[in-house]
Amino acid sequence: MASWSLKKMVEQKMLQFDVTFATYMFTPMEKFFFYSVLFLLISLTSIAATLYLPQHVSLLAGRAWYYINGETIDIAAFARNVFDGALGAGKGAAAVVREL
Repeated sequence: MASWSLKKMVEQKMLQFDVTFATYMFTPMEKFFFYSVLFLLISLTSIAATLYLPQHVSLLAGRAWYYINGETIDIAAFARNVFDGALGAGKGAAAVVREL
C-alpha cells in the first residue's frame, strides 16, 4: 500500500511540475532540451556548492571570529587540530585497551 501512495505522490509532483512550468505543451524534443538545461544548471550549482561552500563558510567564520574577539584565526587549521586531537585521543584509548 505504501508503494502505491508513493507512486501516486510522484505522479502528482510530476504533473504539478508540468503544469507550473508549462512543459506539457512542449514537443518531446523541446522537453529533452528543457530538462537537459535544467539538469545541467542544477548539477553545476550543486558541484559549485560542494566545492566552494565549505571554504566560504570558513572565511565567514574567520571574519566573525575576528569581529568578535579581535584576533585572526585560521578556522580550517583550528578544526583540523580539534579533529586530530579527538581522533588522537581515540587512538590513545585504543592503545590502552590493547595493553589491558
